[in-house]
Amino acid sequence: MRRLLALLVLAAATHAFAEGPSGRPIRILVGVPPGATTDYLARMVAQEIVRDGYASVFVENRPGAGGTIAAREVANAVADGHTLLFTGTAHSVNPALYGAKLPFDALQDFTPIILMASGPSVLIASSDLPVRNARELIELARSQPGKLEFAVGGFGSSIHMSGELFKMMAHVDILNVPYTGSAPALSDVVGGQVKLMFAPLLNALPQVKSGRVRALGVTSAQRVAALPDVAPIACVLPGFESAAYFGLLGPAKLPADIVTRLNAAAARAARLPQVRARLEADGTTVVAGTPEEFRTFLVDDIQKWRRVVQLTGAKPE
Repeated sequence: MRRLLALLVLAAATHAFAEGPSGRPIRILVGVPPGATTDYLARMVAQEIVRDGYASVFVENRPGAGGTIAAREVANAVADGHTLLFTGTAHSVNPALYGAKLPFDALQDFTPIILMASGPSVLIASSDLPVRNARELIELARSQPGKLEFAVGGFGSSIHMSGELFKMMAHVDILNVPYTGSAPALSDVVGGQVKLMFAPLLNALPQVKSGRVRALGVTSAQRVAALPDVAPIACVLPGFESAAYFGLLGPAKLPADIVTRLNAAAARAARLPQVRARLEADGTTVVAGTPEEFRTFLVDDIQKWRRVVQLTGAKPE
């Protein structure tokens, strides 16, 4: 009898999701403030879900604690497709940063739906710092251990971990200065209060082109079209590569038919002309793969950043 009741509850939840406008609203939680690329992509996915005739969709921003506030709520939600998480690199980094204090398992407590996109960041320096590329920065940092600083716009983010990976591979001691987001961090680098930063391309490009900051290297393995004259950091530190990713997750044990429909809606969103244009401006590549590919990616990414955190001793600030 209990088994029958459980099956009936699951069937009812699946039907409610498929009901469209008559069903309960779908909530997509985002662990960053409005305006960030993660937030933008979540809203594009929401539009495509609505166009499929599903229930109304709301994007709710729950910033704080490296995205763990939003992730915890989704991890504890009913697996009926009405509570989702649009997330990024911090989801892969948090298991290593928080360890046993993390209130969920980044793999077991979630259902991967789609890896939408992935893209590099750029290492920038204030215009008054006497370096022109990553090699010169490494030489300067080695001659002044503990004197230089990275502005970090979000601990656990891809730009934070790019800095940790850089310090580990270059064997340099550069301090971290925490900020609440990339915008205030970039503002201080432009003003020269802090000399260095790994920044999202979209945010940094206007400042680079105006000469207010200098681009020293990109975190991708190849050059990016937006900054064709800026060499990859891997040219100086072979094997260096770091990318931000953007993906959609649901609670664990989300029914397969719901996963399939959400994957299709998100893939359509990723291929919209306006979305492609926004991503290309940020040097970001559309992935839009399968749920299985996203799970494999998460396993590898979590392992990669666990090693970096262990070797550098990085901690949440």
